[in-house]
Amino acid sequence: MTPRHIFTWSPAAIVFDCDGTLMDTERHWQDARSRVFVEFGLTPRPGFAERAKGVHYIECGSLMAGESGKPQLADDMTRALLRHFMALVAEDPVTMPGAAALVRLAARHIPLAVASNCPLDVVESSLSRVGLLGCFAHVVVAGDGLLPKPHPDVYATAVRLCGVRPEDAMAVEDSVTGVESARRAGMRVLGVGPRPADEKADRADLWLRTLADPELQAWAQAWADGTA
Repeated sequence: MTPRHIFTWSPAAIVFDCDGTLMDTERHWQDARSRVFVEFGLTPRPGFAERAKGVHYIECGSLMAGESGKPQLADDMTRALLRHFMALVAEDPVTMPGAAALVRLAARHIPLAVASNCPLDVVESSLSRVGLLGCFAHVVVAGDGLLPKPHPDVYATAVRLCGVRPEDAMAVEDSVTGVESARRAGMRVLGVGPRPADEKADRADLWLRTLADPELQAWAQAWADGTA
């Protein structure tokens, strides 16, 4: 599918990433990582924030420790990372622009799911706090045998639970890690947010700056109304 041709198609299901896609939590992860580095008296290498985006938090803890030259601190830094992140989310749960409107519109017509690298309680509590949890038929997270993104497991499972074929479902993602996961699961992908410099960003069918994009909202309304 070529760019913008995604707007000529109606998905049978949509699977959303959570952090940075539905919830404005990527800044919380960034702040949590910064707090961990301060707590342990360490400094990351330049460009660390981009390398850590979309990475499973356990792998991120290992990445933080490894890049700091302290691999033996991986477990301690991982626990500290999750502790700081959960405190920040509890203080300030905010949806990304356009996310709530799109989710509520789509949920009236097709099954929706979430596929995330975050722990289940973090995803569910975040979505519950902003009144969106009930819009999703399924919430799938890494763990219990499901490998994290960029492996396809969470997306493949979410699509199966929605009862549709992967090629008939759309993933919505903000990171190249997530885009790769959805592509490996056989899905079409809408990228949202600042387009990453990584060439793997081309794996998405289309990148939009925000879910509040007027063309996206009009397209969703059209297929919801049966006029697309």
